[in-house]
This record gives sequence, structure tokens and C-alpha cells, in this order.
Amino acid sequence: MNCKPAFQTYAELCSEYPPERAEALCWVPAQQVRETAQLLFSNRPVSYYAWSGVGQHTNATQTDRAIALLYALTGSFDAPGGNVDFAHPPARKASGKELLSKEQLKKCVGIGDLPIGPAAQGCIGSDALYRAILGEEPYAIRGVVGFGANLVLAHANPLRGEQALQKLEFFAHADVTLTPTARYADVVLPISTPWEREALRVGFEVTQAAEELVQLRPQMVQAAGESRSDAWVVFELAKRLGLADMFWNGSIDDGMRYILQPLGISLEDLRQNPGGVRYPLEMQYQKHCAPGFRFATDTGKIEIYSEHLHRHHYDPLPVYVAPLPRLRQQEAAARYPLVLTSAKLPQYCHSQHRQIASLRSKAPEPLVALHPSAALARGIKAGTWVRVSTPTGSVRFNATLDPGLDPRVVCAQYGWWEANDPLNLPGHAPLSAHGSNFNLLIDDGDLDPISGSAPHRSYICEIAPDPPTA
Repeated sequence: MNCKPAFQTYAELCSEYPPERAEALCWVPAQQVRETAQLLFSNRPVSYYAWSGVGQHTNATQTDRAIALLYALTGSFDAPGGNVDFAHPPARKASGKELLSKEQLKKCVGIGDLPIGPAAQGCIGSDALYRAILGEEPYAIRGVVGFGANLVLAHANPLRGEQALQKLEFFAHADVTLTPTARYADVVLPISTPWEREALRVGFEVTQAAEELVQLRPQMVQAAGESRSDAWVVFELAKRLGLADMFWNGSIDDGMRYILQPLGISLEDLRQNPGGVRYPLEMQYQKHCAPGFRFATDTGKIEIYSEHLHRHHYDPLPVYVAPLPRLRQQEAAARYPLVLTSAKLPQYCHSQHRQIASLRSKAPEPLVALHPSAALARGIKAGTWVRVSTPTGSVRFNATLDPGLDPRVVCAQYGWWEANDPLNLPGHAPLSAHGSNFNLLIDDGDLDPISGSAPHRSYICEIAPDPPTA
């Protein structure tokens, strides 16, 4: 039997991507790639932060693995200056995941297509949900109880989402705002805002000192109307379904006491100390060096060559696969020479808060940013309305110029639908080409083959004045 060390197999893969090839693929200058590599190596250990900017692509999983391996190979894992796994207060978990049996977990829709994707954790992606509702694959979903997910604004292919929501025999939706998604519900349950209810937090993550803080955030104002907390809705449903014994007989306070019990901190202590109570912990670095430590992998080690991926017929090394493999095979793709990406706005949380005047005044219109040379070539001026088109659809944005962008890239905002009455600013039709719903541009036919991630951050498009200039 011929064998190769994992380091050798990875080194051979990396040798196929010298900085010049990386420049051709990613448009980052080869010299900048070299300088960045030297910067990271010379200053190790280093920390990194990646979230949806990496996760919302069709090659997200292997990209994330490549970053994680670079992080591990530089000796940065759990080291001073790197990303550190802080000591955590030993509070109990109350997610109830232990109630989901292995046999029941196997029934989660999507697990057949993505066996180590969201379904393996008992979660479901919108693509799998829509397929089960519309195509009854692998079985029919006829009813949904949703908490806050604004599917027609925040997920790819919202027209397909609309069809799915309309086909449901029953749809109950719990949310703070009557969103476009909530309008399809048979029953809407009004949820209070975070400031209208108590909330328990054990550890705040950002530093070891923050992780030692346990706080019961007090209710700041009276809840409006008949609104209740998400927890209240869940506990009341449990009582009505005869499951009260699994939910502390319907007492949210007793549920929080259960979480806190190992800490020796009472709910009453926290209510008397609204700033929080500290649970002292001893910080230790590089805990993986301790005898007997095992990572959550097949071998118990950091795996360059992933046995878990190999067992499920995925490439065990973090290979590069160009985004949108299916879409780029279509002849139509040549009509869309620009790369379309998106980014969060600091003023808003996804599709929320545009009705708040103090926030909307700082970001009043849905914008798409492009390089000045790309705008000049298309007769686009800053502050004018433009139409962004993809093979999936088209919507309108207000143009802004950003010389920091690559001329081949445009960056559009997402989450726009809500009007702002105090500022007399209109809403934007969520499912119309005359609106500004970014996700009308994004299809869900191309997904990450491991995680099922949709390409919200890497699509293809063209942009033109709207209405067109003569």
C-alpha cells in the first residue's frame, strides 16, 4: 500500500497555487500575497475573524477549512495573540438537543443531500425547506412555526419562498415586526423587543474577563400591546401540547435556575445585581497540549486530510473550486461581466430597523457601490438610480462610487423593504423588480455541496442606468 503524509499531500496541493496563479483567480496582486504571507508568519501567533463574508459562497466550506489550517499551521490556535478558547462558566445547557434521538435526526429534511451539513445538527436550510413544501421531498412539510426568519428578504430565491409559504396548510409566525414573510402567516404572534423582557447571559466571549460575567439583563420598558417574549411563546406552546414537564412546568424562571445551578448563583442574586455577577475562572492557553486531549475529529488531531469529509465522499483536502460552477457553464453568464457581492450595514440588523428615523437618516436609500471607471463606462453617475441584473432577476438601487473596489466588482445592500414614516421615506416592494430586494438577484440552484451555503457574496451581474439613458 502506498501512503503519503498529510503534510506532503497538502504541500503538493498548495504548490499548484503560486502567488501568480492566486492573482489570476482572486485579483489580489501576487506581491501582496507574498507580503501578507510574510506578515502573518513574522507576527505569529495571529488571530482571525470570519463569518458570513466567508460563509456565503458556493465554495464556503473548503475556503473556511483552508483559513483554519493556515491558522493552525502558524501555531495560532489557543495561543496568546491568537484566537483563544476561554475558560467558560460551567452552566447547564437548555437547548433540548439531547431530546432529539438519532433516529429522529435522520428524518431531518436535507440530510440526504448534505449529510454533514445543517441537517446533521438538526437544522434546515431554506432550499431544503422549499423542496419539502413544494416537491414533498423527502416528505411533505405542510405546517411551519417560524420565529423571526424573514425568508423573502434574507434568503436566496424569495419568489420560490413565496410559493412555498403560500402552499403551506398552516403557517404561524412570531416576530417583532409584521415583515413581508409574516404577511403569509395564518397566525402572527407579536414578540417583544429585547428591552421589553429579561434575558440571561452566561459569559460574553470577547475576553476572559467578559466570559466570567453572568448577567440577567432587566426589563427596561413595559412590553407594548399583547407582545410576549419568544421564550414565553415556546413555553406556552409546550404546556398546551402536554410537554410542560420538559419545560419546568411552564416556568421560565425555573428554566433559568436550572441553567445557573452549577454556578451557585441564584436568579435572585442577579436581579439584585443588574450589572452582573462575576464567576472567577482560571485561564489556560494551548489546552490541546495537555495529556489525553482530543479534537472533535476522527483521529483526535487537527486533520489536514479530513477523514470525516473523505468518508462522506467529499475532497479531504481544502481544494479550490471556482464559485457558481453551474451558472458559469451557461452561455448567459457572459452577459454578466461583473461580480456581485453584498455586505451588512452597521445601521441595521439584516432586514430590521429601517423604520427608525435616527438610523434611517444615516442610511436612507438602498445603495449599490461600483468603481468610478465601471460607472463611467456605463454612463452611471453617483446618486442616480440604476438597475442591477443577474441571470436570476433585476432590481433597483441608488448608485454610489467607491474607488477602493475592483472595477470588476459591485457591492449592493440587502434587507430593504420597510418605509420610514417620520422621514417620509418610502418602502420598497419586496418581490417586485421595481423594488430593491437584493435576494431577487440570487438563485438557490448553486449551493455549497457540503454546507448548502447560498452565493449571497459572489454572484454575477451587469448594471445600467434606470431608466436607461438614450
